[in-house]
Amino acid sequence: MAVFEGTFTSATPLRFAVIIGRFNDLVTGKLLSGCQDCLKRHGVDTNPHGTQVDYIWVPGAFEVPLMARQAALTGRYDAVICLGAVIRGQTPHFDYVAAEVAKGVAAAGFETGVPVIFGVVTADTMQQALERAGIKSNKGWDYALNALEMASLMQHFKGNGLASAYAAYEESAVTPPALPISSNRTMASEATVEHKPSAE
Repeated sequence: MAVFEGTFTSATPLRFAVIIGRFNDLVTGKLLSGCQDCLKRHGVDTNPHGTQVDYIWVPGAFEVPLMARQAALTGRYDAVICLGAVIRGQTPHFDYVAAEVAKGVAAAGFETGVPVIFGVVTADTMQQALERAGIKSNKGWDYALNALEMASLMQHFKGNGLASAYAAYEESAVTPPALPISSNRTMASEATVEHKPSAE
C-alpha cells in the first residue's frame, strides 16, 4: 500500500482564499496577520493584488461558511482558510453561532472536495481570544500551516501520486479468485440435459 502526506511547499504555486469575519476584528485582524506571515514564510505571495491569495471580508463568523463554500465551488483555490472569532456573552447566542459555523465550515469542505480550514476562535472572554491571536501564540499561523499541508496533500493525492502508487499492482491482486466447485457437483451450465422429442 501507499503512504500519502502533505508538505509545506509545493512545486507548483498554490492558490488560497482567506475568508475573514469583520466582527471582533481586534482578534480576526491579528489572526489574519499570523496567517499571512506563515504563508509568506513558505513562499506564498500574500499580496492581495497578486495571483496566489484572495481576501474576502464578511460581516461576522456566521457568514463565513457561505462564502467559504462559494469560493471552493469556483475551483480557483487549492484551499480556503476561514478566520473568525466568537466570544461568549450573557445569552445563548454564542452556542448557536459557534455550532452552526463549525458545521457550515465542515460541510463546505465535504460538499466541494476542497480543503476548508476551520480558523474560527471560540472563547469565553476577549482575553482568551487575544491570547490565541498573538499574546501567547497566534493560531492564524497554525491555520495557514494546515492549509498548506492539506492543499499539498490533495494535490498529490489527486495527481500522479495515486496512479503511480497502484500502477505496479497485478490484476490478480485486485481480482477475487473464483469460488471452488465441489467435486461431486456439476454446474448447471455444464450439465448434460437430455431433450426428448415432443409428441405431436
